[in-house]
Amino acid sequence: MDTTALLTKATEYFRTAKVVTQKVAELLSAQVCVTNEQGIVIASSNLELVGLSSNDLDNTATNHYLRVPLSVDMQAGEVIVGEPCNGDVISPRLAQVLIEMVINQTAIIDNLPTQHQLKDKFIYDLLHGLIDETTVVRYSKLLGLDLSPPRAVILIDASEYILGNHPQQSEETVEVKIRRRAQLVISSIVRFFLLPKDTICAYIGDGEIAVLKASNTKNLANWAKSGDVLEQSSYSWANLTALNRAAIALLACLRADTGTEISIGIGRYHPGIQGLAHSYQDARAALSLGCRFHGKNQVHCLAQLGIAALVGVSDEKTKIELATHLLSPLDREPELLATLDTFFATNLSSKATASQLLIHRNTLTYRLEKITSLIGLDPRRFDDAVQIRLALLLRSLNSTFAAKR
Repeated sequence: MDTTALLTKATEYFRTAKVVTQKVAELLSAQVCVTNEQGIVIASSNLELVGLSSNDLDNTATNHYLRVPLSVDMQAGEVIVGEPCNGDVISPRLAQVLIEMVINQTAIIDNLPTQHQLKDKFIYDLLHGLIDETTVVRYSKLLGLDLSPPRAVILIDASEYILGNHPQQSEETVEVKIRRRAQLVISSIVRFFLLPKDTICAYIGDGEIAVLKASNTKNLANWAKSGDVLEQSSYSWANLTALNRAAIALLACLRADTGTEISIGIGRYHPGIQGLAHSYQDARAALSLGCRFHGKNQVHCLAQLGIAALVGVSDEKTKIELATHLLSPLDREPELLATLDTFFATNLSSKATASQLLIHRNTLTYRLEKITSLIGLDPRRFDDAVQIRLALLLRSLNSTFAAKR
């Protein structure tokens, strides 16, 4: 067994010893000590006895009359009980039964998952599509999780803070420290969004926190600006700009609170309870691709990843939706779409494009600038041109498939 495992087991035994000492001392009104395998007192209702060997107890004022074995996770020792301080007479058999009940109760409680652990497991399963809708509805009610508002997933990578540098200087195990740090991150999120409770946040492992953020107009109004088009239904891409601003402000808050590297991926809203799993996939892809191509300490969103998203996302449907979203401002501009087709067909030659379209070069310049203002990409720049071209191809593929159905 490695050193870390041994330390973990020894720490767990010590923690159990303290709980048993306290409870038994209260129940029997007696002095109680717990020893380890070497017979050294590691916990006692009389702190002066800690560190003595069990044999040395004979030379103290302690008249121990009962010893009960204690075993926790392959660590063994004894519970040593002195005579009751109040003069009561308790049969050794009754005392032993009480001690064994305390030991068993402590072990059972330790093995029971907490409310936070149950919620984390539920949200993990929900986001990974591992539970059906009926189960989701039932358990969300039991856990007090309101899934009725439209929600999108914010995925936070706080692994440097949650998993990093856990010195063995306290009684806490590494697992306890990880969970405590995860809860501190969640508390920061709750304060930032002014939430009444943390039910919509979960630690899903590997240093990551998932937030099921309500993403309709009411809940994003604080981050909307003049000109933003917010939709009450929060359908797909509609409220993503405001959600992105919220995530940027959240990132600054979390970096200040933790003093470490934090990265965030945000997903679109998808309708229905099972849509949360799709939103999580968006956020996961955005976080992974964004950190790889644009670096950490940023907020990443598929709609802002450019070529990386159109090429790097594995889900074909998502790529087509990205392309459709990118080109949607041109849907009512057939003239501009035709201009783009010709511009790419002539290998980005302004002269050839103007000639084929029978328009003046200034008119072509006006059209290209209008395209840039509408979609935020300039077809005269190489990287932007590649992205627009890919989007056009993906959208045309989608139209072809739809026509064949």
